[in-house]
Amino acid sequence: MTTRLSIFPLPGALLFPGMQLPLHLFEPRYRAMISDAMARDRRIGMIQPRGDDGELYAIGCVGKIAEVEALEDGRYNVILEGVALFRIVRELDVSTAFRQVEAELLPIIEDDALSLGRRSSLELESRRFADVQGYAVDWDAVARLDDESLVNGIAQIAPFDSAAKQALLEAPDIETRAELIIQLMQFFGRHDGDESVTLQ
Repeated sequence: MTTRLSIFPLPGALLFPGMQLPLHLFEPRYRAMISDAMARDRRIGMIQPRGDDGELYAIGCVGKIAEVEALEDGRYNVILEGVALFRIVRELDVSTAFRQVEAELLPIIEDDALSLGRRSSLELESRRFADVQGYAVDWDAVARLDDESLVNGIAQIAPFDSAAKQALLEAPDIETRAELIIQLMQFFGRHDGDESVTLQ
């Protein structure tokens, strides 16, 4: 079964089912997209562009607008909640300023869990990576996260490039995604970061 989705192409921005993504929208076409989504089903599709030519990756995530703040100058602050991954079937020829696609919603994998060994490896590598990059992390809060929130949370905020983030999004399960995160942290962790972020 396919559905029509308005899409927000944004490099480096991942959304996973069950996770949240805060967005600040200021471009007129994306302000129009939010107004349109609020009038219909509150859903938009988050997807990464492949490059500068407008081509898109095939897989993205449907986000439902959970919170919206309309600012006086027309901009929006939005919190999206991930609903389901989707695959683009085709891009639609539309008159709106924002792009729309026909998309197939992908099945959600339930009861996804990590092995104890993979969980401890991921936490250990995350600590090493955070130390190298100079990130401030509340490790007590991290330890309380369930496996899915931990893995997908890291995948969403880690400073990997778009292709790496897309590979994380398309991983078939969280065990595979966790292993890929570990490999990416080992690779990217060799390079010192120059900005500090908070992982929470």
